Amino acid sequence: MTTEMQADTRAFQAALLDAQTRITAHMDMRLSGTGRLHDAMRYAMVGGKMLRGFLVLESARLHGVDATAALDAALAIECVHAYSLVHDDLPCMDDDDLRRGQPTLHRKWDEATATLAGDALQTFAFELLAADHIGPQALVLIRALAQSAGKDGMVSGQMMDIAAETAGTPLTLDEITRLQARKTGCLIEWSATAGAVLADADTGPLQAYASALGLAFQIADDILDVEGDASKVGKALRKDETAGKATFVSLLGLEPAKARAEELCGTACAALSSYGEEAAILKDAARFVIARDS
Repeated sequence: MTTEMQADTRAFQAALLDAQTRITAHMDMRLSGTGRLHDAMRYAMVGGKMLRGFLVLESARLHGVDATAALDAALAIECVHAYSLVHDDLPCMDDDDLRRGQPTLHRKWDEATATLAGDALQTFAFELLAADHIGPQALVLIRALAQSAGKDGMVSGQMMDIAAETAGTPLTLDEITRLQARKTGCLIEWSATAGAVLADADTGPLQAYASALGLAFQIADDILDVEGDASKVGKALRKDETAGKATFVSLLGLEPAKARAEELCGTACAALSSYGEEAAILKDAARFVIARDS
């Protein structure tokens, strides 16, 4: 990362740390039960960047949304993201041993505990969004999350990814773009627009921002898989290359993939022009996404 990029993202990293602190404290309050299930649920939540939760809080701030409602929405999306990772790591899926620098949940406990903890995290997310203080837009937000996480969103993207592992030919660029828009992009789009939805405001600018951000995020992930340091990334690298799966790097080449990520960063930032300087942190987030090392 260049010195200029470090300077550009410093304010964002401070805001992200603040979001992580607030969401973690909120999780400790809302998920305070005892026993193996609650312990496993909390374990699954620890150590992530909480970028999706940050996007919820920042979009809520832009629209003057109640802080408690925003925190519940931020915790909800982090629960859904954590559940997806727990299930994705299972032996029947990616069979990973490491996540966020720690043993995957099924390695720390067992497969049954991991499955049930993931199930509980998913349902807890909708419980959070159904709280009275979420306000009149609660049903809109719940429906959008169900669509973003389910059969037409993240889960369908995961299914497409599994199918690609045994396909006779690698995916095309259009196919992998569509796959990642569902697997990764849908939850990022939900997160970035949540504040506007809660305020019953126009979601268009944030939708355009998130669409570009989600794709840039995945391209950056593919670049990290080639160039990253496993000790920083916190998971096994170069598995896609070993498996012969198509990625943005394998299809575009390393340098063109980096150029495409930078182009998408510019598109994301331009989409926020109507917010003026109030959107500076979100623009920093886009720059951080393509320059991160984990």
